Amino acid sequence: MSSHPYAVLAAQRLLPVLRNADADDAVRAATALLAAGCRAVELTTSTRGWAGAVTRTAPLADAYGRPALIGVGTVTTTAQAETALDAGAAFLVSPYPAPEVREVARRREAVFIEGGFTPAEIASAVRAAGAAKVFPAHVGGPRFLRSVRAVLPDAVLVPTGGIRPEEVPDWLAAGATAVGIGDGLPADPAELAAVFAAAALPGSGAHEDLRTAGHQGAAPEPRP
Repeated sequence: MSSHPYAVLAAQRLLPVLRNADADDAVRAATALLAAGCRAVELTTSTRGWAGAVTRTAPLADAYGRPALIGVGTVTTTAQAETALDAGAAFLVSPYPAPEVREVARRREAVFIEGGFTPAEIASAVRAAGAAKVFPAHVGGPRFLRSVRAVLPDAVLVPTGGIRPEEVPDWLAAGATAVGIGDGLPADPAELAAVFAAAALPGSGAHEDLRTAGHQGAAPEPRP
């Protein structure tokens, strides 16, 4: 089984995006996700001490003994990109086009999922690295993603922003490779494990599990 982040995301189908207040909280949250069978987790530069959190979680393994893939999101500068990779990040993510980060990724042969919203921005990111973060995804909705997928059939597309867990099946059906989730995942370990098991399995039964796993409140505000 491939350990490339794109392959892992395609199999996992959910990408948790952690925006905890500090590094200790981020480490606890990431460890819980790994224990639930989630292998790829995205930390963000908005967390205080995020580089230390990456260093502490990058050597961990998931519930099946597979090495964790800890990514860093909201990476928009050369300094952030270099720091994240030095700390052990397996991939970088930006919320919008970030030429400086793209250059660091090229030079260091790192995986970079560059953000974009317009078709031109998304296509540019895909041409550069084969992948794009579609943000803020809720503005366009699954129908927008379906149109993008039609012209970029082989791209790794990761819609993120304002998506509830119970909406994930609609995004996967529209062509998402994986869906970024920042809020709404259950805290209970068994329920969390069930969410990732459901996401990894095709079929309406699994999709129904996802629909009932998330909170039923208002959609979270999209954050970069």
